[in-house]
Amino acid sequence: MIGAFEGIDGAHSQLALDAYFKARALTSASTLGTPSFRSAAVAVSAGRADVGIVPIDNAIAGTVRDGYDLLLEFDLVPIAEIVWRMDHRLLGVPGATLDGVREILAHPLVMAECGKFLASLPNARAVPCEDTGIAAREVARSGNAALAAIAPPSAAVRYELIELAPRVADHPENFTRFIVFRARGSSDPGYAVDESDGPRKTSLVLVTSNAPGSLARCLAVIAQAGISLAKLESKPTLGRPQQAEFYLDIDGDLLDPDHAGALAALRSAALDLRMIGSYRANAHVAVAAAAAAPHVPLSVIRDVLPKPPKSASSSSATPRAARDSRPHGTRVRVDGVEIGDGSFTIIAGPCSVESRQQVLETAFSVRDAGALMLRGGAFKPRTNPYAFQGLGWDGVGLLAEAGRATGLPTVSEVMSIDQVERMASQIDVLQIGARNMQNFDLLKAVGRTGKPVLLKRGLSASIEELIAAAEYVMSEGNPNVILCERGIRTFETATRNTLDLSAVPVLREKTHLPVIVDPSHGVGVRRWIAPMCRAAKASGAHGIIVEVHPNPPEALSDKDQALTFDDFRAIVAELERVPVFTGATPVEV
Repeated sequence: MIGAFEGIDGAHSQLALDAYFKARALTSASTLGTPSFRSAAVAVSAGRADVGIVPIDNAIAGTVRDGYDLLLEFDLVPIAEIVWRMDHRLLGVPGATLDGVREILAHPLVMAECGKFLASLPNARAVPCEDTGIAAREVARSGNAALAAIAPPSAAVRYELIELAPRVADHPENFTRFIVFRARGSSDPGYAVDESDGPRKTSLVLVTSNAPGSLARCLAVIAQAGISLAKLESKPTLGRPQQAEFYLDIDGDLLDPDHAGALAALRSAALDLRMIGSYRANAHVAVAAAAAAPHVPLSVIRDVLPKPPKSASSSSATPRAARDSRPHGTRVRVDGVEIGDGSFTIIAGPCSVESRQQVLETAFSVRDAGALMLRGGAFKPRTNPYAFQGLGWDGVGLLAEAGRATGLPTVSEVMSIDQVERMASQIDVLQIGARNMQNFDLLKAVGRTGKPVLLKRGLSASIEELIAAAEYVMSEGNPNVILCERGIRTFETATRNTLDLSAVPVLREKTHLPVIVDPSHGVGVRRWIAPMCRAAKASGAHGIIVEVHPNPPEALSDKDQALTFDDFRAIVAELERVPVFTGATPVEV
C-alpha cells in the first residue's frame, strides 16, 4: 500500500501516515511525498497512491479549509481521522545557537501555531516554506548557523540537526486533525475489515440563506434527532452575499439508516447540503517523550478502516467521466466560483489579450455587468500563419494582472506540454482548444496539474470523442473538467460553425461533468450570439463563454464575433429572464 502526503521525509503528515500504517500492521506500506496536498489528492485519484492524508484543523490555527475542500473537489472518501500531536521544535545545524538565528523556515500553518515564540525573537524573521521536512532539509543543506527550521524531532534525526528550542508551539497540547482518504470505488484487500468497529464521524458543508433563522432551523433538525454537533464553522462564499456556508462535523454516521430521516429533513431545511463523508473517528496518535530527546517514540492506538462502497457498475469505456460514477454531478470550484452547482456561470473577455489597457478595461466592464470569470487568449492557434498569434507570456502576465485587479478567476488556452507548468502557476483554468482536443499527451499533462480544465469540443469531434478526451484528463487524477460545446463543422456556411445545442442534454445525461457553451465561436456573427446565449441556458448548460472587446472593429482576432460592452450588458440582462435548470440532468435518465 502507498500513502501520499504533502512534502518530503520528516513532514508531520508523513509521520502521522506512517504511524497509521504501523497501527494497522501494514508493514509493507510506503509513503509518497508530493509537492502539495492537492498533488496528494491527484495521486490518489489517479491511482498512483492507495490512500492520502490532509489536515482539516489545528487546535491553535483553526480550520484548514483546503483539507475539507479537496475531499469535496476530488470526490475522495474519508476513511479515518487521526488526531496527531504536533511536537514543533526549533532545529539548526551543529554549532548554531538560538541567539544567532536570523531566519526561520516553517510551513505557514506551523507559523500560525508558533506565533508567540516567533514574536519573542526580534532579530529573526519567519520565512514560509512548503513543508516541515523541506524546512529541515534546507537548513541542513545550507550549513548556515543563522538559518533554523521549525520541524518535528524526527526531522532532526534524519537531517542531523540539533535542537535549539523545545516545543515552540503556543500551547503544549497542540493537536492537528488529519483525514486519511482513498479514491471512490477503490477495492484494496487491506480494506476488508469490519466497518462498524469504532466510533464514527461525519463531515459536510451546509449552505443556508442569510435570512434570519435559516441556520437555526438546520441546527434544530440535528438537535431534534439527538445528534451531537462536534464542529460548526462558517466558510467564505465569494460572489453570493445572499448565502452562507458552514463546515459541520457530526458525531456518528449520518449515512446510517437510523439517521435517514434526519438527513432528509436537513436537506429540506438547507439551500444545499454537500456530504464530505463518514469515517472512523478518534484514531488518536499521541507523542510522548522528554523534551531533550531528538527522536520521540510514538504510541499508536490501533484504527480500523471501513470497507469502501462497491464501484459504480458502468460498462462505459470512460468510467471516470460516466454519469453513474457521480450521479449527482460534479461541481468544479475555481477560486470561489462553482460551475455545475445549479447556477449559471458567465465567462467573458477578449479573444486575444492585445494590451494592458484593453484587457483591464474589458475585465472591469464584464465584471461589473455580471461575469464571474475572465477569459483571454495569450497563445492563439490561427489557421493563417500570418495572423496575430497572441502576446505569449506577456499576454499571460497581463491577463493574470487583470484577474487580480478585478477578483475574477482567469481562463486561457494552453497549446503545448512545455507551457503547462508555467501557465498553471499564473492562470486559474487551463483551456484546451478545439484543435488540441485529441492532443492526448497535452491532455495528460494538464491532468497532472490538478488545475481546472476547460475542454472544448473539436471541430469535427463526436460527443463520445469529447467525453473520451475528458477521460484522458481525469485518468491522471484530475476530476476538474468543464466540457464546452463550441460548434462543429458541417456543410452549413451561413454561420462560422454549427452550434450543436443538442450536445448539452446528451452530455449531461452521459457524464457528470459541467457543460458550458461558446456561442461566439458557434455562430461567429455578433448579432446572432444573444439568442444562442439564451438558448444555451434554456437547454440546461451550466454557463457560457463569450468574447467581448472595447472596440470590435479594431480587434486583432475574431472581430466579427466580438461583443461590445453594451452588447454584453444586454445579454446578461436577457439571461436573467431565462430560468436555470436545477436537476441532475435535463432529461429522464
